[in-house]
Amino acid sequence: MQIQRSSPWGDAPNVYEAIGGDEMVRRIADTFYDIIEAESPTIQAMLPANTRVSRQKLYEFLSGWMGGPQLYWERRGHPALRMRHAPFPIDQKAAEEWAACMSKTLELCEVPEPARQWLDRELGRVAMMLRNRAEPAD
Repeated sequence: MQIQRSSPWGDAPNVYEAIGGDEMVRRIADTFYDIIEAESPTIQAMLPANTRVSRQKLYEFLSGWMGGPQLYWERRGHPALRMRHAPFPIDQKAAEEWAACMSKTLELCEVPEPARQWLDRELGRVAMMLRNRAEPAD
């Protein structure tokens, strides 16, 4: 008898497949930047006026990070997230704002559970990992 173990995102082999693959990853990337543009002046200030390339980079990164095609690696090399985000002033507030926008994105895109909960937690961890500025002293 073989016991099948479920992963934190469900029974799919990876979270990419658990959420529906390429179409959902693209939707997440676009919805995320729509939310940033509408609701996040802190993050928006770090972005170019035209977010087309930023959207594409997030889509490529998420594709591979979630277990799908390694688009970012193939097109741009190692993601090196800390290095690539070093020029931007990412403090606790900015990281929390990014994570909140991503959480709202996952909800609006109707990412299925338990993948949504897993992605929310793990992407929140990524946002916190990218902090590179201390909080101002009160």
